[in-house]
Order: sequence, then structure tokens, then C-alpha cells
Amino acid sequence: MITLRPAGSRGHFDFGWLDTHHTFSFGEYFDPDQEQFHALRVLNEDRVQPGKGFGTHGHRDMEILTWVLSGALEHRDSLGTHGIIRPLEAQVMSAGTGIRHSEFNASATEPVHFLQIWILPGQQGLAPRYDQVTFAEADLRNRLRLIASPDGAEGSVKLFQDVKVFAARLDAGQAVQAVIPSGRAGFLQMIAGSASLNGTSLQAGDGVRMEGEPSITVAAGPPSECLFFELA
Repeated sequence: MITLRPAGSRGHFDFGWLDTHHTFSFGEYFDPDQEQFHALRVLNEDRVQPGKGFGTHGHRDMEILTWVLSGALEHRDSLGTHGIIRPLEAQVMSAGTGIRHSEFNASATEPVHFLQIWILPGQQGLAPRYDQVTFAEADLRNRLRLIASPDGAEGSVKLFQDVKVFAARLDAGQAVQAVIPSGRAGFLQMIAGSASLNGTSLQAGDGVRMEGEPSITVAAGPPSECLFFELA
């Protein structure tokens, strides 16, 4: 079964410094039908204005994955980590027993556009940790490139949950396919362009839940970009 979550149906807030869309209930947005999908708990599409950001705040027992679409995001945390996250870089932070962090637009002139993804961990009370991996643009071109996984396979960042995350950048008219193993679910987030998924038309910002689908084919119209989640 394929269930479309149109971009325009997401929760949306514009705070001036932050323009944000919430696929699942988050902060001031609550929808009892959109609280999570399997272990996928938060999927926010954020645009932060130059020099602005999220001040220091805390989290516990959550796998937090950041995927920057354009611009640069500056990260600091209570582990002593300080880094800049750019496109083609996957950053993961295990909040575990507790971590405090801040995220700011690293540019004084350009906005930063990114996805913040929260995944429920397989167990609570883990030690907090941070990791960041850079991928080659060619590795995402017209294929689903593994960027996060439970075992760090293929150079992906490690998640403490049975979830695999893939990224793809498709040229016009190109397609990618994925098998969804029996008993697992899929979720696709359309980032840019437009495409069809098993015949369902998708636009930028759309999300798709998949259950009982043995495989998917994502066929781009114009150049397109997406993330695909394989979930236990």
C-alpha cells in the first residue's frame, strides 16, 4: 500500500528566521494521524536565514540525522564537537543519556536548507556520540546511495536502529529501483524536482509511506532528488 503525504499538508511555521515544514507532529504542530512511521519520528524541512539558528538545547534517547540540501550548517555540542555540515555530508548525533547542542547557519549572507530527521533508537541509555561522513556526488547520481545504516555499511553513518537511509540524485528521465524485504516498510521523501513512485506522481516536499510493497521504482521527470528509508 502506498500512502501519499502531499507537501502542502505538512505542518508549516514561518518564524522569520526559520521557515519549517513538519511531516510528523513536532513542537507546536500536532496531528494524531502523523505522529511517526515505524521508527521514523521526525522529518523536518528547515530553511534558516543567514546568521540565525537554534540555540543550545538538550535531547535524550534519539538518533538525529541531518542532511543539508544547500548552504552550510554550523554544529556545536557538549561532547566538544564543532563542525560545518554541507551538502553531500550526513551528520548523525546519538542523544543517548543526554546531549546539548546548537545549530546555526554558518553563512552571514546565504540561507541554509536542510532536513532534520529523528529516528527512535533501538535501546535507551546509549552513550552520546557524533559522526559525520562526506559522500561523492557521483555516488548519488542515478542510484540509491546508502548514507545511514545500523552497521555503518559502505561508509555510511551508523544508526542505533534497524533503519537504512538512501539518497539519490536523478538526471531527467532516469529511474532507480529498490527491493523492500518482506516484513519491512519504506518511506520516501521527495526533496527536489518531480518523479513517479510505482505510478504515483510526486512533487518536491511530498512524502510517501509504503507497506506491503515488495519493490519500488522512482522515475524522475526533470532532475530530481530524494531520500528513501527502509524501516523495520
